[in-house]
Amino acid sequence: MSRNKLVMVIAFMAVAIFLISGCAQNEPQDLTTPEVTEPSEQNESTASDEKIFTLDELKQYNGKDGKPAYVAVDGIVYDVSASDKWKNGDHNGFEAGNDLTDEIKNVSPHGVKMLDRVPVVGKLAE
Repeated sequence: MSRNKLVMVIAFMAVAIFLISGCAQNEPQDLTTPEVTEPSEQNESTASDEKIFTLDELKQYNGKDGKPAYVAVDGIVYDVSASDKWKNGDHNGFEAGNDLTDEIKNVSPHGVKMLDRVPVVGKLAE
């Protein structure tokens, strides 16, 4: 490659890096206080906007027919859909879409420690 072409390539790369790094700058943060809205009576909400599931609603998330697989333990609802162990909503005889507190704590060999690896999606209604 000739010297002129090499200089042009290096210059082009420098400009490209400069432009890309400039576009990656963080936008300034809005430091104003967010507007606080009251949760509606129909849509109960927690402080972190987690969904509240009834047992009947939880049963819909059984991991079957392409549905997500959710399980509840100690009132917390977890999304186990991404776990290969919960394929099709079944894992070692346990079925997603249920409150598995007793099963996970008293039957499962790993107990609750594996729940740290899956996202929390809500809470179980009392």
